[in-house]
Amino acid sequence: MSVTKNVGFTTAAAIAATLAAAVLTLARGETSVARLSGDPVHGKVVYQVCMGCHSLDEDDVGPMHRGVVGRVAGAVHGYAYSPALKNSGLTWDASNLDRWLTNPQALVPGAKMFFALPNAKDRADVIAYLAEQR
Repeated sequence: MSVTKNVGFTTAAAIAATLAAAVLTLARGETSVARLSGDPVHGKVVYQVCMGCHSLDEDDVGPMHRGVVGRVAGAVHGYAYSPALKNSGLTWDASNLDRWLTNPQALVPGAKMFFALPNAKDRADVIAYLAEQR
């Protein structure tokens, strides 16, 4: 067997192993794909932890959240955003909110927010809840 064939087999095996791991991870609901089936009723419960800094209708430590899904980051008039978030160019869609709630500093280094929701299902549920808050 030539080196080329060995590399090809190794690459195919690595791809198969990666796909198998991804399928298992998705089956357990441990990735951001869980947001596709978020439960807004549970999201309202989980959102209570966010209310230490946020509310739906008033700015507090963090900006208000009503209408956040679909809004451009840093766009609530009168709220003092960090320059990093204000200039991020993000729009708060489900994917960006999931990334933000996973690790805000990784998504936007220099943002004010450090709080994260480590559980993918909780993030999906909060995003589903916020999507209903128009």
